[in-house]
Amino acid sequence: MDQEKIQLNQLKDFMTVDAKIKILFRHRSMEMGGVEKVLLSLLHNLDREKFEITVCLTLNQGELRNEFPGHVRKVYLAKGKEDFSKNKFIQKFQLLQRTIQLEKFRKKPEITDEKFLKENYDIEIAMTYNDFASVLNSTNKNSKKIGWFHSEINLPKLQPLVPAILAHFPKFDHMIYCSEKIQTIMHENYPNLEYPKESVIINAIPVEEIKTKAVEKISGFPKSPVFVSVGRLHSRKGYHKLMEAHAQLLKDGFRHSVVIIGNGEELPNLLAQQKKLGVEKTFIFEGNKMNPYPYIKNADFFIMPSESEAWPLVLAESLILQKPIIATRVGDVELMLKDRETGYLINYKTDEIYHAMKEFLTNKNLIAYLKENLKDIEKEFDNRKVFSAVEELILKLHTKNT
Repeated sequence: MDQEKIQLNQLKDFMTVDAKIKILFRHRSMEMGGVEKVLLSLLHNLDREKFEITVCLTLNQGELRNEFPGHVRKVYLAKGKEDFSKNKFIQKFQLLQRTIQLEKFRKKPEITDEKFLKENYDIEIAMTYNDFASVLNSTNKNSKKIGWFHSEINLPKLQPLVPAILAHFPKFDHMIYCSEKIQTIMHENYPNLEYPKESVIINAIPVEEIKTKAVEKISGFPKSPVFVSVGRLHSRKGYHKLMEAHAQLLKDGFRHSVVIIGNGEELPNLLAQQKKLGVEKTFIFEGNKMNPYPYIKNADFFIMPSESEAWPLVLAESLILQKPIIATRVGDVELMLKDRETGYLINYKTDEIYHAMKEFLTNKNLIAYLKENLKDIEKEFDNRKVFSAVEELILKLHTKNT
């Protein structure tokens, strides 16, 4: 047994009779999204006998803000919009006041540490690149710092943020990538960057929870055939291209509906496009749902037309519910789906979205074949392996600190 394993076993023995390892997660807010679901799965499943967990939110905001388990301490620096006045004038003042307050905290991180957190932590974890600075600027210089990276670094819209991201990378003790593709793209684009130690840890999938929640009844769902998609309304999600393909299919006589679960800054543009194309009744925006699984279960097909993704959690959720899937070849999607066997892979082009949807609407043999191959798909998801990998990493980093 090597020295590192000996130290790790000694630490485990020590922890059974002494203090737990103190972990601090930093994250902006808890709007419905893949990263937020990953955070919640960690909070619910990391060994509470080994770890004492605190989450510090910049904003106490989002549909998932009250979903933390009881044993986790939640701290927040500012109120969320849910707590603002309904008066628009007062709301603007509150938003300005919050912005000034957060800028003060950014410039003086000791305020956060002394006023809100009030203790030191052994491990500090940034859940996205937006949280990197808050973790690295911690006044607790003895903690081990972990970054979590979910983005394709070469994405055009990310480029204004890239210099800051690159400057932060070498300062971490460890970097976790949520997919092999994300790590590969990072190293291909910046081979000379001074990288910290790294791991690839995919997202955990709450299989039984998904299946249980999926049976909840919903009303007003359109008649078959229905494509469903779940995601933030952001331009990179490709919903504008999906709507173009949908409108063309209707013109060509292929009856169907599309239901979108999610919200975001792109909604006004999408609503304008929806009106222009005359698809208000067939391209339906349902907004955010605390439980999106019944919508996936009741749909005939799932579609993900994204320009970029990492390891999209929603695809795994749709596989668990055995839905035939159309998805773009982005991130680790080609590792998650086998083309024409457990899914249908396309490029980020409107015409390819169109032809894939047409195939799903007309080729009954293909759909039957995909469904047959999805019957035992849940066996591929090993959650305990994911949580064990995170726990082992934390234990090793803490060992080096003691």
